[in-house]
Amino acid sequence: MLTLSYDKLLGKNGVDAALDGWHALATWAMLLMALPVFVSLMAGISAPYGRYSRSGWGVMLNARLAWVGGPVTQTQEAPSPLVFMGLILWSGISSFTQHPLSARTVLACAFCVHYIYRPFVFPLLIRGGKPTPLSVWFMSFVFCIWNGFLQGWCFIHHMSPREPAWSPRVAAGLALWLFGWLNVLRSDLILINLRKPGDKGYYIPRGGMFEFVSAGNYASEICEWTGFALAAGTLPAAAFALFTFCNLAPRGHHHHRWYKEKFKGEYPPSRRAILPFIW
Repeated sequence: MLTLSYDKLLGKNGVDAALDGWHALATWAMLLMALPVFVSLMAGISAPYGRYSRSGWGVMLNARLAWVGGPVTQTQEAPSPLVFMGLILWSGISSFTQHPLSARTVLACAFCVHYIYRPFVFPLLIRGGKPTPLSVWFMSFVFCIWNGFLQGWCFIHHMSPREPAWSPRVAAGLALWLFGWLNVLRSDLILINLRKPGDKGYYIPRGGMFEFVSAGNYASEICEWTGFALAAGTLPAAAFALFTFCNLAPRGHHHHRWYKEKFKGEYPPSRRAILPFIW
């Protein structure tokens, strides 16, 4: 049960106690926000970027810039690894390096691998892309600070440094994470190579997870963070995995409808939206 006092949150019991209290609140906030996000997105509210890009959302950012971390190196996603690693360095990285094969250390590396690729490598691979509204970039930027803090603080203070990475639950979760991450990479390359330079048309993606679902990239990322949550066995990791599903699954659903309407009889009838063979 979540029991917090104002004194604790205001730091009267020390900085670490205050941060631990805010961390608990932030974790439950992510869990409680997931369902409303899912319902609103399923109802038809689509984030105005990519094929759904449209005016009326204020200042627009170049796609490559936004991906770098905030403006599009995925500047919007850069805070995740920076906050996460900053917390680990602040607490003392030696507790991680002393146990290199612990679940905690291996999962910390997995988190950083994803978030080094997304903000700093992926933007160099994309070809153009439609502008992203500054407001959307800002919401993603804030979320990545939020999640970087949730995972980083939990790794430091609430995960054992001695649990081995080869315990059954951790090994199963890591295998699922690796499958998802490799398919994130493959899905990105499939989408990037659908068009030749200068081409702005839309085509049916084929190969990898796209043989099973319309949103192969989103399905892969959901798989990745579900595996991460299973391996970590923590509430913040579960909150992140749930929020990822609730944010990406509706967009995958709308992608599926869009593809079927655009390509009609050409579109593979057995392909699902986001969950192979199910949805």
